[in-house]
Amino acid sequence: MHISITAAERTAERMCADKLAQAAEAIRKSGYVVIEDIIDHDHLDILRQKMTEDTQQIVAAQEQGDTVSGWKKGHLQQRPPPNLPYIFRDIVANPLAIQVTQEVLGEGLFNSFYSGNTNLPGSEEQPLHRDTYPLWPGWDQAHPASTLVVNISPIEVHEHNGSTEIWPGSHRVVGELTNALIEKQRPHTPPLRVDAKKGSAVIRDIRLWHRGVPNEADEIRHMIAMVHQISWFRRVHTLPFQRGCEQEFVSDYLDANAEFVEGPVEYLFGPFINHS
Repeated sequence: MHISITAAERTAERMCADKLAQAAEAIRKSGYVVIEDIIDHDHLDILRQKMTEDTQQIVAAQEQGDTVSGWKKGHLQQRPPPNLPYIFRDIVANPLAIQVTQEVLGEGLFNSFYSGNTNLPGSEEQPLHRDTYPLWPGWDQAHPASTLVVNISPIEVHEHNGSTEIWPGSHRVVGELTNALIEKQRPHTPPLRVDAKKGSAVIRDIRLWHRGVPNEADEIRHMIAMVHQISWFRRVHTLPFQRGCEQEFVSDYLDANAEFVEGPVEYLFGPFINHS
């Protein structure tokens, strides 16, 4: 489902009750929703320029054998820069995205992840996967959502530049993700591609089956990822950001789970904390 936000709703930083109910129901039933028109395009342009420069550094390091990032050719795990002037409130603490995640997860949610996936031209197809297993894998039915992923791309995402393949409703399917289970599910909820206009946020249940697909365009497609978690989820780590950007994280509803430190934060080649 795609939900468009009006100028009045952006100014108020709250969507109407009907849209909020539709967004929450889409996540519960289908496992995802796209909220359109909630991020300033100028902010996305600034971030894209810097992330493209960073991508070139990562690729150059890979070609020299200095680093490995990503688990299929052309798919990189790439963090956005954790400092000004590249931190923006409408990305890291977007009130309309948070309104949706709070509606699903309840009060007291926090962010446990700030990284991203970069899909390079000429990339390969990933295997179908979940980002995490159910909390209680032995159950014969799915538990309610505990973790939602918020994805934001600096550009419009479409099939030509590698929009992600998802399997709607698969977050409610229990059992090991085998070929037999995949083929059993296919007739009920066949896969689709999540296209999103520039300025959108894609919010999905972390258990949703998905995969990266080939980027057939000649442009790099970045995708920022944040992970909003239910209040009682165990916190494993804080997220480091350089001091000076604290105000961008201010929210009455989302704990940024951030640690603000003096000096530069290594973010391109430091250890990655995988949320899986």
